[in-house]
Amino acid sequence: RDFFSFTKSVEMPVTDRALLRFAKLSANAVAPCKGSAKAAGFDLHSVCSAYDYEIPPMDRLVVQTDIQIALPEGCYGRIAAPRSGLAAKHGIDVGAGVVDEDYRGNVGVVLFNFGKKPFVVKRGDRIAQLICEKIFYPQLEECTSLENTERGSGGFGSTGTN
Repeated sequence: RDFFSFTKSVEMPVTDRALLRFAKLSANAVAPCKGSAKAAGFDLHSVCSAYDYEIPPMDRLVVQTDIQIALPEGCYGRIAAPRSGLAAKHGIDVGAGVVDEDYRGNVGVVLFNFGKKPFVVKRGDRIAQLICEKIFYPQLEECTSLENTERGSGGFGSTGTN
């Protein structure tokens, strides 16, 4: 037995706190899935009911997944990371998205076409990844001023390019 077949057979313990629950909102919805046991995110699939979507060059489109999710307690979902082939071969990028812990709507993905040709999104295409990340909920306090730091207000490359 090689290493990879062994790792795929090992089941990681799951607790209620680490459970990502989902519901399909239509018959065309595809369950989120991981490409490998230790993949950072769950692949999200497009759901185009009766037809495919076309994204013109230099345009964007919200593509629905028809998936509703309930994130683990203390987590939010980050919609990120287009499939590497989409980015490299077609100039497709994913608009940053956040799924709050208490959101229960249809999870949508904003796709940008930075390519020179129209891009067709077909039913069931893997379009993005959903990454579950821990979140910290700080209290908010308004101040009249804040203490100075060595960096100060320098931003956008102020710390150097190396």
